[in-house]
Amino acid sequence: MAFEPKFTITKKIHNALLEIERARGFIDGINLRDDLIDKMRSQALILEAHHSTHIEGTELTLEQAQLILTGEQVDNVRPDDRQELLNYKEAMDFIADYLDKKTEITEGLIKNVHHILVKEVRGGILEPGQYRTVQNYVVNTATREIIYTPPDPEKVPGLMKEFVKWLNNIGDVSPVLAAGIAQHKFVDIHPFIDGNGRTARVLCTLVLYLNGYDFKRLFSLSEFYDTNRPGYYRAIQSVRQEDMDLTLWLEYFIDGLKVQMLEVKDRGEATIKKEIIIEKAKKAGLNERQEMILKYIIENKKASVDDIRQELDIVRRTVQRDFVVLVNAGLAREVATSKTDPTRYYELL
Repeated sequence: MAFEPKFTITKKIHNALLEIERARGFIDGINLRDDLIDKMRSQALILEAHHSTHIEGTELTLEQAQLILTGEQVDNVRPDDRQELLNYKEAMDFIADYLDKKTEITEGLIKNVHHILVKEVRGGILEPGQYRTVQNYVVNTATREIIYTPPDPEKVPGLMKEFVKWLNNIGDVSPVLAAGIAQHKFVDIHPFIDGNGRTARVLCTLVLYLNGYDFKRLFSLSEFYDTNRPGYYRAIQSVRQEDMDLTLWLEYFIDGLKVQMLEVKDRGEATIKKEIIIEKAKKAGLNERQEMILKYIIENKKASVDDIRQELDIVRRTVQRDFVVLVNAGLAREVATSKTDPTRYYELL
């Protein structure tokens, strides 16, 4: 039987799609130096790899994940946790190669992604890239509660064949919604012994990439899921509770992507503003101390004379003069203060 997803485009979904498209337009048109885009992209990849594997039970902190993914040695971590993290990064790099390719998604491609994700993990017992031949279960990693029993293993090949056929013929379904549908359907089939959640999230990203929604690879959808795992599980389970209607899941999915896109847009705008300020600072001929004060304001949104005195260990009069220089150069302004807070603050102009 052909796979035909059932859902309704609610007002919430419609409005979120519009916001995503607006953010997409901004992100596609963003004009930043390559090194800044690379830095933002690297951070997004670290967040995605950390949070996606964390959902599945790894115990690494974000700081540990960042160190591992930048090639640093981190002691006292579980070998499998380290390997799963590195595997996820490799899988994301693998699908990034398909950004500019007009290719179909095949079962072989999905199996390759799974192979990358689970290789050298748990003694190699997870059968990388091979559909399961035994029954498995979906377990809440926090409570160890069985929340779903997937289809019988003998049904997996047929279900995957129909699913992949649909992936390559989504018709008039929005590519963004198709990505959300793909993520849930894959989890529902659960074709591999383990690693299905990670594979589903990578597959979701691949669907976005192949349909022109890569957002310059500056987002991490798994960060949204990991922040509220109970909500993530409830959204997935809602489909089965609603007779396989995907609407509630898609509302959750689309809201998560919208949140991520708006965050990327905000970071992009902040980075552009910072670059403009830095260029103005160069033309203003600031001394090293004044550049440090400006950097403090950029990083902390605002600064008072006492803030800078404590940060740089310099006298009040010098700080006051430096603030005057920044104001006269058009780099900062004094913030209006309330009667309850007489402190004079300065922020970027």
